[in-house]
Amino acid sequence: MKNSITEIARRADVSIATVSRALNNDSRVKESTRNRIQRIAREINYRPNLLARGFALKRSNIIGLIMPELVDEYFTEVIKGVEAEAIANGYYTMVASTHNREGSIVDTLDRFSHNRMVDGLILLTTFQTAATKRALGETGIPLVVIGDDPLLTHADVVKIDNFQGAYSLISYLVSQKGYRKIAHITGPPGNLDANRRKEGYLAALAKLGLEINPAWMVEGQFTIESGKSAFQRLMSLNEKPDLIFAANDRMAIGCYEGAGALGLRIPTDIGIAGFDDIFVSRFLTPRLTTVGVPITEVGKTAASLLLSRLAGTEPLRTREVIISTGIVPGDSV
Repeated sequence: MKNSITEIARRADVSIATVSRALNNDSRVKESTRNRIQRIAREINYRPNLLARGFALKRSNIIGLIMPELVDEYFTEVIKGVEAEAIANGYYTMVASTHNREGSIVDTLDRFSHNRMVDGLILLTTFQTAATKRALGETGIPLVVIGDDPLLTHADVVKIDNFQGAYSLISYLVSQKGYRKIAHITGPPGNLDANRRKEGYLAALAKLGLEINPAWMVEGQFTIESGKSAFQRLMSLNEKPDLIFAANDRMAIGCYEGAGALGLRIPTDIGIAGFDDIFVSRFLTPRLTTVGVPITEVGKTAASLLLSRLAGTEPLRTREVIISTGIVPGDSV
């Protein structure tokens, strides 16, 4: 059985133009006619060709999503959230990875926006440079940035409350668990989320009057391997910490591997805490104590902001949404 707009027009005994208007709830179509057409569309299981409709209306019905990487569980959860919101609103999602290269970010922004491949853009950025900010200002289409850059003023922004998440975790570890010597494996230099998590760590230690030992801050790359390497460096110190706060869960997993390699028990010999609460961390033994981030909700929120712009229902001023975090207690501390 055909399920085209032509078949609907034949059965309803109306023109194709009338069918198109009815399916788009055009007020020019009589209610009785619109109801008949929509009933027939349901009966034949009609699915509109969104791309064809987009060409006719001079839009693509596609939103672009630019990510640093596509392999990390954090990023795949963001994609899941964006796609769920897009599909619910009749849009497709086109995903591209920049591999954290500045030139690739600028090129992808230019390709997506200037060629009108997409109606709007979501950019998850882990760092901002002058060139990136300039490119963001020149997109010419609705834009939402997922990132923690306080100087970004020409786009809607969704950001995680990284500072408060780290601050609350350190306060909990000290006041509830009694830790005093807390090390930190940071994220990559210049990473916006990592910087704010480090600031929260330092602010909490200062507020609690605890020692800030520079040797206990070791740089990581948000990877399992860098977490293991940083753990080994910290355990080689003469004055060792009694707990390690990793700036994300993947580096915390690396700490577990490092502890296993050295025959150390968690938390008896060393406590471990992370940030993000990615799915795989819930299966660590002992269960990882971490900062919970509703990652899928981050993607959904960004898509919702963008789609409201595309629908023309939002004011001209830019908006900022801060996604709150919470402590997820485990047995690793």
